[in-house]
Amino acid sequence: MIDPTSPKQASDLLRAHGIRAQKRLGQNFLCDRNTLDKIVRAANLAPDDPVVEIGPGLGGLTLALSQAAAHVTAVEIDLHLEPILKEVLGECTNVDIVYSDFLKIDLPALFEKAFSGKPGTIVANIPYYITSPLLECLLDNKRFIQRIVLLVQNEFAQRAVAAPGSDACGSMSLFVQYHATVELIGSVPPTVFLPSPEVSSAILALNPVLPGTVPVGNEERMFRMIRAAFGQRRKTLLNALMRAPASYDLGFTVNDREKAEALLQAAGIDGNRRGETLSLPEFAHLSNIFEAI
Repeated sequence: MIDPTSPKQASDLLRAHGIRAQKRLGQNFLCDRNTLDKIVRAANLAPDDPVVEIGPGLGGLTLALSQAAAHVTAVEIDLHLEPILKEVLGECTNVDIVYSDFLKIDLPALFEKAFSGKPGTIVANIPYYITSPLLECLLDNKRFIQRIVLLVQNEFAQRAVAAPGSDACGSMSLFVQYHATVELIGSVPPTVFLPSPEVSSAILALNPVLPGTVPVGNEERMFRMIRAAFGQRRKTLLNALMRAPASYDLGFTVNDREKAEALLQAAGIDGNRRGETLSLPEFAHLSNIFEAI
């Protein structure tokens, strides 16, 4: 049986089908059994759990998931990989391959079919350049999902778990931490991929939380405040809020200093702090105060 987690067999498989990894698709195929096993363990799968895998590639992770879960629906953008996936997964009766761009697919329809009406698990080794939009799509549909396990660029993983005030913390950090509890499982070296990327990777596990990890009346307004604060990291929170783009609809302008100061005072937050030092609960509180006054 072909083992696509073996670097030699993976190379032979690609060569036999006349296929090369496509840089434009960010293809770096995972060829390491230990890393694959860590990903499957991180998914915490029960025998009756359904899984959606994003980017099956050569099918090594798909094969392992099919042995741990009830059913796997794998979404692959690259039709050139179809003959390889048929060869590797031909005997797997509980795997369906959907050839489509995950970012353009009807996700509620996909999840309803793949998960049969109960929350399921997402597992993916995803191209680095689509990590943020892909995770946003997943968290926008978190009602369908019980767990997400991603193999991502290490820099992104560090941002996802970053604490307020740290250099790595940004608006994406708070977005992820609002929508899910986040765990950094471990780092992964470039050498386990074919071809090897120029940066290290990491395994990230998320458990979505409904409606969110902190109570907030208006999620959209809270995230506009967060983006305003992080959009001008070196400014004080007061100045960052006043200078936010009009599209953020925060109700402040440079001439509304008293109004902005009154909001911060009502929230008990020092306007001289930099916005990047605020925690997610503080942003939620600030947003809730805004709605109340």
